[in-house]
Amino acid sequence: MARYFREHGDTLRFIEYMDVGATNGWRMDDVVPAAEIVERLAREFPLEPVESGYRGEVARRYAYRDGAGEVGVIASVTQPFCGDCTRSRLSAEGKLYTCLFAVGGHDLRALIRGGASDTELAESLARLWRVRGDRYSEIRSQRTEPSAPRVEMSYIGG
Repeated sequence: MARYFREHGDTLRFIEYMDVGATNGWRMDDVVPAAEIVERLAREFPLEPVESGYRGEVARRYAYRDGAGEVGVIASVTQPFCGDCTRSRLSAEGKLYTCLFAVGGHDLRALIRGGASDTELAESLARLWRVRGDRYSEIRSQRTEPSAPRVEMSYIGG
């Protein structure tokens, strides 16, 4: 894949196998760590790290030393970035999820249907973001418990 996209001038992103819900049978033993991905790529195409383009960028980027572009790796399992996360998801039902692994969402639809002004909605969003305690990837156990409740990532556009 790296060879193909490199030759076509596209930037490829690899992502570690993630426990995206309770339905994919995820096990830590099945994860290919980002460091191994980078090592394998570098054997074929020498790489050098690239600085982040912005705060909260999830992919660690590497430039091909010969100038033929770059590749990125998202290491959400072995190098979690919860503390610097700037992402949220809005479900079709109007619930805001402040983490891909959240147990539940915050009902924005009720606020909107209840006549909340833009200012009130913005204040509510800011308050939710300030107090969020989502850190699933930082506290993930070695093996995800199948009974642990959380939303399926595909449900909220992960």
